[in-house]
Amino acid sequence: MFILKRAYYLAIGLFCIVNQLIQSQDQRVADSLAVVYLESKLEGEEGMELLRNLSFNETSDNKLALKYAEELIALSEVAGNQFYHYSGYLNKGYKLIALGELEKALTALFKSAKIAVEIENNLYDGTAQMAIADVYAVMGNKINSEIYYNKSINLLRKTKDGILLASALLNAGDNYFNNEKYDLALEHFEESGRIFKDENYLIGSAYNLGNVGMVYAQQGKDVLAEKNINEAITILEEMQDYYPISVYLTYMADIYVRKGNMKTALKYARRSLDLAKKYKLKKEISDANLKLSELFEKVGNVGRSYNHYKDYITYRDSVKNLESIQQLADLRTNYEVSQKQAEVDLKQVEVDLKQSEVTLLSQQKKNQRIVVIATAIALFLIGLLAFGLFRRNKFIQKTKQIIEEEKERSDNLLLNILPEETAQELKENGLVKAKKFESVTVLFTDFKGFTQYSENLSPEALVKTLGTYFSKFDEIVERHGLEKIKTIGDAYMCAGGLPFATEDHAKKMVAAAFEIAEFVDNTKKDVAASEMTFDIRIGINTGPVVAGVVGTKKFAYDIWGDTVNIASRMESMSEPGKVNISENTYALVKDDFDCAYRGEIEAKNRGKLKMYFVHSPKVA
Repeated sequence: MFILKRAYYLAIGLFCIVNQLIQSQDQRVADSLAVVYLESKLEGEEGMELLRNLSFNETSDNKLALKYAEELIALSEVAGNQFYHYSGYLNKGYKLIALGELEKALTALFKSAKIAVEIENNLYDGTAQMAIADVYAVMGNKINSEIYYNKSINLLRKTKDGILLASALLNAGDNYFNNEKYDLALEHFEESGRIFKDENYLIGSAYNLGNVGMVYAQQGKDVLAEKNINEAITILEEMQDYYPISVYLTYMADIYVRKGNMKTALKYARRSLDLAKKYKLKKEISDANLKLSELFEKVGNVGRSYNHYKDYITYRDSVKNLESIQQLADLRTNYEVSQKQAEVDLKQVEVDLKQSEVTLLSQQKKNQRIVVIATAIALFLIGLLAFGLFRRNKFIQKTKQIIEEEKERSDNLLLNILPEETAQELKENGLVKAKKFESVTVLFTDFKGFTQYSENLSPEALVKTLGTYFSKFDEIVERHGLEKIKTIGDAYMCAGGLPFATEDHAKKMVAAAFEIAEFVDNTKKDVAASEMTFDIRIGINTGPVVAGVVGTKKFAYDIWGDTVNIASRMESMSEPGKVNISENTYALVKDDFDCAYRGEIEAKNRGKLKMYFVHSPKVA
């Protein structure tokens, strides 16, 4: 409830030690009270208190809880009890929010706020105004959400409830952040941070630091962002609150991406994943895998990027019940805050009850204090329970957007691995049938003396050098309408005439081969004399092949057949800087290119093969 944008997910991890206990206790209370409800005649203050507790504690059936709240409204109206009348409408508003009926929820919450004004109770009014603001924020009504957050803050400033005021400031800051009003967001976060510090409310301080850090990150103030996020992580580690730490680490990864330090960015993302796996945090495992997929894509490691993306999809799909997750977050938050507020609010509620209900004066003091204590604790638990629920619809909308964006990215990633037709077949059927093509032109390249050269290169320089060459080869191949098959070490392989048959694939391949050779030659001329450069051999053959996808993990599109083997022999029997073609390819390009017959040359395991050097295109 206190968290901004993606940090919303952090609320899932709040107060995990006590959550299950709180959740089970609340429902058991409702189950026990339900027996009394069925066996008793509802009347007087005891009946209203029973309905108030039932409407709050019933978490498994929101429609039933709504029924209890409406009965409380009717009974309190007859009795003229404004406190219970206020509570009835407040509870009704919260349950309508849980049911997704936001317009009806607003109507109920406005009525509760009206009653709070009538009894001149700033605490009740401030709570109702904050709930109204949260609903407007979920609806995307920027103007109204800001208006009612300001009303709530102004009212709560008049009370002694520091933590509730800080919570309102933090919620308002979150709203400003979502509306990209970063200066106003910082202003509210800084004030809430001071209050949390004065109240010695450490968990609130930690989250406030994290929120400030992420605002700075949005503003490009990476030094300040890193400082605040690290401080938040330090506190959370001491409190063993690992849920938000895992998410903050992904933001640290983003900061180091902007610094150009991909190594450190990957370190933070891996740490996030390790932490999430250690504590079995499915949502954070999914997010960390997505971040790693993005980072590996940036560094050009398509295989690892795709593997992490598959893990992201797997864990994302395992987190199904969004409503349960949201309720979990609310209950965790409610418990900590309510414990801090109970004693402060008790006196205020007692005063208000004395002002609004004359009949309470006749009650015994001991019984009155018990009722007031229960009222105070339950009221603020209800109020805080609603904070996170307001975020449900916004989260669902954001999730739909993310799913669409990630589907598009997944499709693009798959197209980097497979031809478009093959990728579509894989998505639709889960497998790809092998296909035979009667006429395909296959090209192989190889760098002469690469093994010897590579021994003198650092790993970084080796990868950078190959990346420079192969990226240009990819560009040339794509421009000529050819299909890259794979790279093996310093060897590059591509094909023409698939996945769609064409008549001029041999001509396109020879033209591409000339461009590749020309690029390698120009590179030798452009680089400094001290730098390593290579000579390239190119071989081409034309004939039938079988194409398909092999494997279920790290699958790849590949081609097989004697045509491929002969193309490889053409490359190994070529000379540096020259394009060596087979007899089959020569028959298809002789009218368009000047070729020199080399004779029948002995090829390894193939016997003698007719070979030709291609010199240049013929002039028309």
